[in-house]
Amino acid sequence: MTLSEPELRAAITRELPGVRADLERLVRIPGIAFDGFDHSPVERSAEAVAELLRGCGLEVRIVRSGGQPAVIGKRPAPPGAPTVLLYAHHDVQPVGDLSLWESEPFEPVERDGRLYGRGAADDKAGVMAHVAALRAYGDDLPVGVVVFVEGEEEFGSESLERLLDEHRDDLAADVIVIADSGNWDIGVPALTTSLRGIVNMFVEVRTAEHAVHSGMFGGAVPDALTVLAKLLATLHDDNGDVAVDGLVGKGGAPVDYPEDRLRAEAGLLDGVQFVGTGRLTERIWTKPALAVLGIDAPRTSEAPNAIVPKAKAKLSVRLAPGDEPKSAYLAVKAHLEQYAVWGAQVEVTFEHDGAPCVIDATGPMYDAARAAFRDAWDGVEAVEIGVGGSIPFIATFQEMFPGAAILVTGVEDPSSQAHGPNESLHLGEFARVCLAEALLLANVSGAAVAAS
Repeated sequence: MTLSEPELRAAITRELPGVRADLERLVRIPGIAFDGFDHSPVERSAEAVAELLRGCGLEVRIVRSGGQPAVIGKRPAPPGAPTVLLYAHHDVQPVGDLSLWESEPFEPVERDGRLYGRGAADDKAGVMAHVAALRAYGDDLPVGVVVFVEGEEEFGSESLERLLDEHRDDLAADVIVIADSGNWDIGVPALTTSLRGIVNMFVEVRTAEHAVHSGMFGGAVPDALTVLAKLLATLHDDNGDVAVDGLVGKGGAPVDYPEDRLRAEAGLLDGVQFVGTGRLTERIWTKPALAVLGIDAPRTSEAPNAIVPKAKAKLSVRLAPGDEPKSAYLAVKAHLEQYAVWGAQVEVTFEHDGAPCVIDATGPMYDAARAAFRDAWDGVEAVEIGVGGSIPFIATFQEMFPGAAILVTGVEDPSSQAHGPNESLHLGEFARVCLAEALLLANVSGAAVAAS
């Protein structure tokens, strides 16, 4: 028997204290999948997630395919009911500069209604939203459920496609809920319907076989840093738009960011202007962006009076929906090779990429999601948003499970600071997310019955 909305509200309220306690236990595990870090906490994190899912009555396995451990939990559908795949990831970003954190990153702390800690929002709260919904139903789940919790999403999901292929039959579902995005604002839910792709690459400039005296040779021999600086400056026009031929861009973002809100959320300094043209949401959702992430060159404190013979930069290109990573890489590579000055040698090398995606959010399952959000947020309608960041595996899910409705949801809000210092989760919004997911499962079951 499917629980009523009041019963689900009461059940979520009942389960939230335990859900939060388990969330805090997960946050205390520093599961970083990046190279150079101790990966034993990633193993502990997978075990902790597996234990949580077993406690919900699921059959659970920890799986891997050459990478970090993922967790698959499964509970069969009642006769005639659909199956819902619930995705999240249990690994987290490195903490970066500890001095920028107001409290220990892996010791959760509540301040002003927010829970602070690395992974508190991205994406251990996503894991726990799934657990909350399952606990609310207990033995009365109206749908079949497959929970898939990845262990290396923050490090690029390198083994994910192999995992999906190897466990395709176990993961097959009618609806896929990906809890790894965010909401439009505190008090305003969202469905993510487009995400930019990504191409990361390196460009190295060489002008000489070795460093030489800057006084004796300066003025005739070019230094690689100046060449690199001039080359990087060609990547944008005077307005700040990306100036690389061959990259796709489009307009038509459904909503716009208030300028003061974006300035505050980005921490933009007084007097610093936005770059690019068009609506702000177009610039960060539906147009390409290009950033210089780092430069290899002598440190200023260690630099001798010598002409630098080589310099290297790492570039990250965010691709507009509709672009293709391989062609975008070739376009940027061709641009860099074309605009090198003074005959400098330029070498461009590929690091990794991920495809953008667009989701057609029409049909009964999307209507079921909107109804769940509307009820959980007390009548507030969900906003359809794009995301400037990349979740490349969504395109993989679309390819492997073409018949499934993909719902990209999330627990973050504009103040969550995911990937940055002082990452946090708004606890009031988290409660709504948990309720929305429980309501969604009931609505999906009802939509399937109505369609049969």
